[in-house]
Amino acid sequence: MAISKKIEVNLANSSFIRKMFEEGEQLRKIYGPDKVYDFTLGNPVNEPPEIFKQELKKLAEHPIPGMHRYMSNAGYSETRQAIAEVLAEQSGLAFNEQHVVMTAGAGGALNVVLKTLLDPGEEVIILIPYFVEYKFYIDNFGGVVKEVATNKDFQLDIDAISEAINEKTKAIIINSPNNPTGVIYSAESLDKLEQVLKAKEKQFSREIYVISDEPYAKIVYEDNTVPSIFKHIQNSIVVTSHSKDLALPGERIGYAAASPRINNIDLLMDGLVFCNRILGFVNAPALMQRLVTHLQRESVNIAEYQEKRDLLYNHLTDLGFKMIKPQGAFYLFPKNPIEDDNKFLETAKKYNILIVPGGGFGCPGYFRLSYCIDKKIIVNSLPAFTDLAKELGMKTN
Repeated sequence: MAISKKIEVNLANSSFIRKMFEEGEQLRKIYGPDKVYDFTLGNPVNEPPEIFKQELKKLAEHPIPGMHRYMSNAGYSETRQAIAEVLAEQSGLAFNEQHVVMTAGAGGALNVVLKTLLDPGEEVIILIPYFVEYKFYIDNFGGVVKEVATNKDFQLDIDAISEAINEKTKAIIINSPNNPTGVIYSAESLDKLEQVLKAKEKQFSREIYVISDEPYAKIVYEDNTVPSIFKHIQNSIVVTSHSKDLALPGERIGYAAASPRINNIDLLMDGLVFCNRILGFVNAPALMQRLVTHLQRESVNIAEYQEKRDLLYNHLTDLGFKMIKPQGAFYLFPKNPIEDDNKFLETAKKYNILIVPGGGFGCPGYFRLSYCIDKKIIVNSLPAFTDLAKELGMKTN
């Protein structure tokens, strides 16, 4: 069967995730699900908060006439207004429903935004390490990916970003809290980024947008907070979903929101609504829009994620694994204890530990662990990690 050559190449480049998933399925059949320690997917096992179930029951028992029909391509007015109220509180800006478009998850939102912004050949900066799909999303619309490294602590390298910007730069995608590192970009670094962008916009006589991918914005630990991008960057657009904060990944419900301070904001919003339609998303799911309207200040139990983070982080660091302690999200991104990433991957599989190599995030020499899995799996995995560390000659207590 003949398919697009481009898609054939893309399939090959993304095959490591599919391969790990398939191997996990095979191992579970052999050893049983409790003895396979699959840390590959960011697919939360947490159930949505109780208030979500109450809203669902209320809507089922008292349906709104016409609630399953088409609505405005931007989404329900009351849902967008509820989101705008929270954004206004967080940023101090005059948000209203006209600044919000409901989308089929954060992935849908990113594609809508990139479709709206990009002309073929324009560049989008992504920061290493990055979410795997960014490169494919940018390529969807003829954009050119420009990878830029972060600092050793995975915070923004402002000088590197500045050097990467040129007359073709249209946007930069940031992701905070970050997948895969759990790092939150500081307010100070965002202010410095804005200074660079303003200087470059003046130099090249064009606007440069910051697209902030924020599905983990409510999953933060200790006293950490996620700075509102709208406070710090004028030409800023947020894309997000309720996949993580309300544990609704299969419902594909999210939104894109653009700063009221953007020049020609009405034209941008018209473009987002239009692209939402022509990309085939048409509308975000009607039922989910109704349900999340009153849940904009709700989230899953963050303490459960922090408990899992600490359990895994403390054990691995005691074994000698080196990593930045996550401030948010639900991933660890340790350094590979040996030089050969593939060898480490295969050695880990000997102990039924499944991981994602850092090369998939543009950062070889590291590996990602997703701890949004069942706590029992994490507990069961700890002796396996100890045995792995022993085989690799690491210190063990």
